[in-house]
This record gives sequence, structure tokens and C-alpha cells, in this order.
Amino acid sequence: MRILIVDDDASIRYMLTEICSFVGWGTVAVSNGRECLEAFDSMGADVVLVDYHMPEMDGLLTVRELRKRNDEVPILVLTVDERQEIADRFLDEGATDFALKPVKAPDLISRIQLHIRLIQLTRSSQGDSRTEQEEVFVTKGISKITLSHIVNYLRSHRDPCTIDDITRELGLAYPTVYRYLTHLMQKGKVRTIVSYQKVGRPKNRYQWMQN
Repeated sequence: MRILIVDDDASIRYMLTEICSFVGWGTVAVSNGRECLEAFDSMGADVVLVDYHMPEMDGLLTVRELRKRNDEVPILVLTVDERQEIADRFLDEGATDFALKPVKAPDLISRIQLHIRLIQLTRSSQGDSRTEQEEVFVTKGISKITLSHIVNYLRSHRDPCTIDDITRELGLAYPTVYRYLTHLMQKGKVRTIVSYQKVGRPKNRYQWMQN
């Protein structure tokens, strides 16, 4: 396992390296997007952790350039910005998921492990055939690997689920799940059910539409 870390803050690079080392993962840590691309070109990576705000080349451009090189490697964005519009921009460029700063070790480790498992499951299910699996991205900003994970979850639950239910069970970030549910609703695969609470605002629940 090799984790490629890109963050302009030396203390965060050190912390992320220590977290990965604790699990037994090898790391390469760089300070900006250009160094990230050079490292990826020369040695590759199993997972890439990308900071949002960086000099020279910010996280958005870094993710875009990484996707030009590889359409499968999981790219996790590290950011303090929880706005959905920011998440959508990153997902449009090919980001896989998010980890909010300040980073918590158990959360980061579980997210990395999740995406490694998804890649391994996808590869094993493909076998030698790459016909309709050839394109990892079914549409701009939607990873087939992540999409299939969310679809399988919804199909296995007859009762409507909240975004919190899905994030808690799958380990994906809230903005990621929201984006994929929106995509599935646009495709007519998922419906929204408004659940009125005794206290507080109504909460949306999502249900797979059986064929």
C-alpha cells in the first residue's frame, strides 16, 4: 500500500504520515500539486489524499490532472469547507470522497480502507472481462465504484433511508452521498420521501424504486 499525501502544511503532512504508518501503509508526502503529479507519474499510488487550498496548484486542479492520468485511484479531498457546492466542484473533477479537517485518525483510516476494498471488489468481480466496466465514470463526477456501493445499500434496505443512515453505514462523506443520491433521483432510480418529525424540520428519506 502506498498513500500519496499532498498538503502545503508540514505539520499536517507529518500527522497524516504518522496515521498511515500506524496502520502499516507506506507514504509519500509532498507540499503542492505539481510535486504530487510528479510523484504519481514516477511511482503511482493506491490512494491519494489531496488538500484543497494550496499555492501553485490548488486541490481542484490537482484532482483534475490526476484523473487525466488514472480514472480508478481513490482521491480523498481534505478540506475544512463543508459547502455542497465545493464538494460538487471536486466531484465534477473526479474526487472520490472527502475527509473534513481537522482530520480524525479513525475516520481517515476507515475511509481509506473502504475505498481500497471497493477497488479490490470491483477488480475481482470484473475478472478478465472489461466490456461494460471499461469506463469507471458513468457520467461526469460519478464513480461507478462508489455508485454501485450506494445502489447496493439502497436495494438491500426496503425502508427509506436518510443520508445520515447511509454515511454512517458506508463510511462515505455526507457531500458524497448527497451528490450520488441526486444523480440517482435524476435517473429515476431513487425517490424522496419527506418525513415529518415531532421536533425540528422535516427530514428527507431516500428509497430505491423497484422495477
